[in-house]
Amino acid sequence: MDSELISKKELLVATGISYGQLYRWKRKGLIPEEWFVRKSTFTGTETFFPRDKMLGRIERILSMKESDLSLDAIADAVTPDLGSVSLSPTDVTERGIVSAPSLELYRSAHPDAEALRYGELLSLYVLDTLLATGEISLDEGRWVLAAFEEAYPGFAGADCDLVLVRKMGVAVCFMVTSSAEIAFESGVRLVARVNVSESVEALSARL
Repeated sequence: MDSELISKKELLVATGISYGQLYRWKRKGLIPEEWFVRKSTFTGTETFFPRDKMLGRIERILSMKESDLSLDAIADAVTPDLGSVSLSPTDVTERGIVSAPSLELYRSAHPDAEALRYGELLSLYVLDTLLATGEISLDEGRWVLAAFEEAYPGFAGADCDLVLVRKMGVAVCFMVTSSAEIAFESGVRLVARVNVSESVEALSARL
């Protein structure tokens, strides 16, 4: 998992930003608190970040700064307030947010759903992401949806992953923190591991 992290020193060198910029962006909410990972090293305790997500976020911030946007405007763009979002099932497919089969499966589990709020859209988007891989069946999709809806609120916005494994044709779905390393017994195959923060960003961009 350490290969997926980048140290603060490496990050500043790779991006050309300063220590002051990094922590100013953190205070403004441009970079999530949970991306600052404190780890013990042989020289003491250092700060690390999820490499791909951090580099992508900084590239986006710098690009928006070139357009002379204020930090407040950039914060609104990268961490929008989505609490008021509500879409009809027809809007969800017409706007290309998810596929029709995924929506149909979701509605079979929630037949009374007439408008989808952001949390429901996120559940649906994660389901669609997995179905799009072609690695899971519709029945497994129902389990994925149920597992996500039950477990995700318990992470209270922390960086987490949805994990699907299979052994001898039997699938198991669960959620873990993104930094967690998982060791499986012999014969268990990792089918998918979806980072929820990345799904949040991708969904937000489509909305």
